[in-house]
Amino acid sequence: MRYMIFIGSAVIAILCIAAIGSSAWFWLPAVVFGLTALLGVYDYFQKRHAVLANYPVIGHLRYLFEEIRPEIRQYLIESDQDEEPFSRDQRSLVYQRAKGVEDKRPFGTRQRVYDSGYEWITHSVVPKHLEGHDFRVKIGGEQCKKPYEASIYNISAMSFGALSANAIQALNTGAAKGGFAHDTGEGGISKYHRAGGGDLIYEIGSGYFGCRTPEGRFDVEKYAEQARNPQVKMIELKLSQGAKPGHGGVLPASKISPEIAEARDIPMDQDCVSPSAHPEFSTPIELMQFIGTLREHGDGKPVGFKLCIGHRREFMCIVKAMLETDIVPDFIVIDGKEGGTGAAPVEFANHMGMPLIEGLTFAHNTLRGAGLRHRLKIGASGKLISAFEIAKALALGADWANSARGFMFSVGCIQAQSCHTNRCPVGVATQDERRQRALHVPTKAERVYRFHKNTLRALGELTGAAGLDHPGGFQPYHLMMREKDRDMVTGHQIYPYLPEGFLLRGESLGNGYLTRWQRADASSFAPLDTEQVGSDGKPLIPIA
Repeated sequence: MRYMIFIGSAVIAILCIAAIGSSAWFWLPAVVFGLTALLGVYDYFQKRHAVLANYPVIGHLRYLFEEIRPEIRQYLIESDQDEEPFSRDQRSLVYQRAKGVEDKRPFGTRQRVYDSGYEWITHSVVPKHLEGHDFRVKIGGEQCKKPYEASIYNISAMSFGALSANAIQALNTGAAKGGFAHDTGEGGISKYHRAGGGDLIYEIGSGYFGCRTPEGRFDVEKYAEQARNPQVKMIELKLSQGAKPGHGGVLPASKISPEIAEARDIPMDQDCVSPSAHPEFSTPIELMQFIGTLREHGDGKPVGFKLCIGHRREFMCIVKAMLETDIVPDFIVIDGKEGGTGAAPVEFANHMGMPLIEGLTFAHNTLRGAGLRHRLKIGASGKLISAFEIAKALALGADWANSARGFMFSVGCIQAQSCHTNRCPVGVATQDERRQRALHVPTKAERVYRFHKNTLRALGELTGAAGLDHPGGFQPYHLMMREKDRDMVTGHQIYPYLPEGFLLRGESLGNGYLTRWQRADASSFAPLDTEQVGSDGKPLIPIA
């Protein structure tokens, strides 16, 4: 079907040429359909546009619609359906920066500045000019032998299998050129990750892909071998992801290719199961001990974990386990529920898990309250595409940001939402070799590199305009927000940094932190004193 017009045009052109002897009028359709067929040949073999390579001739309709997109956007805005144009604006911004074209826009802001929810950064009357924009953060605490100087913006977790081989290789090749990190996702380290030569964050999920026994349990020797890979710069244990927290997964045997089996270290003749919970630990202390094992055999590299905040008390259980065992991870990545996935139940995608900003500020303040914030770094992921979104995450407690969606856009994702069908029109989220051949690795790798570089350049401009020397200097008071008409608040009023050590001192700030802290147990994720009784004799409502 994809090639129907292309092939049909060639057939009609040949038939018309054969019929010219009977009537000269056949020259006209012969020329028209012949040129259409030649256009299809050019589309199929060109390397610049994946849509045209996968959809010769008919793919040009997409670019025709792009030409009238501003009028469509204006119609949607006037109809009060601004989610769609916002999504388009995100893609458009990434495409422009990835292609290295002008990203300036006329006629001021695209947002309605008088609406509630509008946010902005305060600027200085004495702005600074920053010479460079290669902003970095050192990840690795006192228990880490090989700290990593990470870029402040990196590629978030996307597994080989979810993404195509060409997409993985393009991402990693771009990361190598730009000097930033590429999170492998929980699907293991494939040969396409290695082909790019870029820095890797090795993510270990509940399936322990790449470091598992035949029964699906953790294999410490295989893990140590993976950790010794010079491309691997950090180890990340995945507890949950924002798109579907608390949800496992099954990859049917019919969908397991030899390459996926090799990367995941799994057999091809049986379903591949990712449990919803890790089988190697079930308590906060056991989690910290497992982190200790990863550190002991991790070649001295930074070890941390990623999660989407759920029951807040359970995160406090983990923090208490850090204090009790003195095993403190080098980093924690807070994944917001805004994060995307190739496929998830609708209820999980829409209503399970905490959004990034709320999860980030809670984790940041809990660690401050426990006196541990200075001993580890926090990464943030969840729809962080623009320089403003990165700056906001940094202001509210993050040390660096990760993005999956932004870098997917940079390799050509058009949000066709066909990831689960294996029919991605641009070869990004498919294992179909004919479709992914349209994704030209050198071209897309260059776009990955340019998107990262131009986004950090924009972040540097925001930083300088705010009068700062480094994006790490952003604080909540640099953010302003309008909650409702003419009701303006600072980020510090809504998301303040709470006092260092307040939980250890037993200080109640009237925000529920201390109550949850008192009910958190390092030896169990179950709440303490679930049958507490208030002064009126009635049972207290448990606080999650």
